[in-house]
Amino acid sequence: MSDAQGLAKYSEAMRQEIAQARELVAQLHAQLPRYELVVWTAGNVSQRVRNPEVADGSADVFVIKPSGVAYEELTAESMVVCTLDGELIDGTRAPSSDTAAHAYTYQHLAHVGGVVHTHSTYATAWAARGEEIPCVLTMMADEFGGPIPVGPFAIIGDDSIGRGIVQTLRESRSPAVLMQNHGPFTIGKDARSAVKAAVMCEEVARTVHISRQLGDSVPMRSEDIDALYARYQNVYGQ
Repeated sequence: MSDAQGLAKYSEAMRQEIAQARELVAQLHAQLPRYELVVWTAGNVSQRVRNPEVADGSADVFVIKPSGVAYEELTAESMVVCTLDGELIDGTRAPSSDTAAHAYTYQHLAHVGGVVHTHSTYATAWAARGEEIPCVLTMMADEFGGPIPVGPFAIIGDDSIGRGIVQTLRESRSPAVLMQNHGPFTIGKDARSAVKAAVMCEEVARTVHISRQLGDSVPMRSEDIDALYARYQNVYGQ
C-alpha cells in the first residue's frame, strides 16, 4: 500500500515531474525486450525525480516498475513512486524486488539519475563466471572508459546489491557493473542513459565472448582508452 499522504505533500511542479517520469519509465521498459535484455517479467528501469526544495537530495523520489507485471501490461499509471529509503508513496502495486538496490544507489551516488537492471544473456554469462569484461574494443573505451567490472555476490531483498553496486562503481568510470552470479546493473544521468548503457553492455559482452572463441583478444593501451573515452564523452554527437 502506498503512503496515505501520497504525493500531496509535494509541489505541483514536483508532481508534474513525477508524472513525466512515469511516462518516460513506462516507455523505456519497452526497450528492454526490444533489445532482448530480459525475459518474462525480469528486469527494471527507474528514474530519479529531484526535489528542488531540498538541496541535499534527501527528499528526492524515484519512479520504478511494479513487481512481477508483464511488460505488455506496463503503463505510466502502473509505475510506482518510492522515496530514497525505498518506501512506496504512490502506486497500487508492490514495487520491483530490486527497489532497495535502486534506492541505495540513488542515496549514495548523487550524480545518478537512472538505474537499470537486466538479465541479458551474454552479460549475465560473464557475471556467472565472476569475470570482468576486458576493454578490447573502441566501443568499450568510448562508453565504459575501461573494463566492465564485477561486483560482489549479494542476496536480493535488502540493500546488499545496492552496496555492491556503489562500492564497485565508485572505483570505475564504467556505468555498468556485473553483479556476480546475478547480472548487470547500469547507471546514468537519467533513465535513458542507463538503458543505453544496458544495451551497450550486452553488445560488448557478446562481441568479446565471440572474439574469445577465435583466440586471444588484442589488448588496448590505457592512453588510447583514455583518449577515446574523453572524445566520446566530451566531443562526440550533438
